[in-house]
Amino acid sequence: MSLAEKKCAACAGEVPLLDGADAEKMMPQLAEGWQLTHGKTRLYRQFRFKTFKGALKLVNLAADVAEEEKHHPNFHFTWGEVEIEIWTHEAGGLTENDFILAAKIDRVYDAYMADVAAKKAAKAKSA
Repeated sequence: MSLAEKKCAACAGEVPLLDGADAEKMMPQLAEGWQLTHGKTRLYRQFRFKTFKGALKLVNLAADVAEEEKHHPNFHFTWGEVEIEIWTHEAGGLTENDFILAAKIDRVYDAYMADVAAKKAAKAKSA
């Protein structure tokens, strides 16, 4: 089962922390662009867009996923750019939940970008 198909476990301090080596082993399961930061205790990715609304749309899509999973990232949102940082705050580092959330964010980002490309192609075709 892929990470994007899993559900985040409840984080009542019972989710085991991943050490740096385990976190590195999980990185290939995420889309290119994710990085381990803060001594391999956080996931970070930057997304760039051509518009303000494009960036805002990703924040909203990722927020919907976070609410569904009851696991919330930190967002830094500016014109045309979104930075997402994920770690399990209660555990003080990375858990499998963080990788699950990152994979789900990758999935909604990919779907959103495919939709943008399809709309652009349809518009060009009708012109």
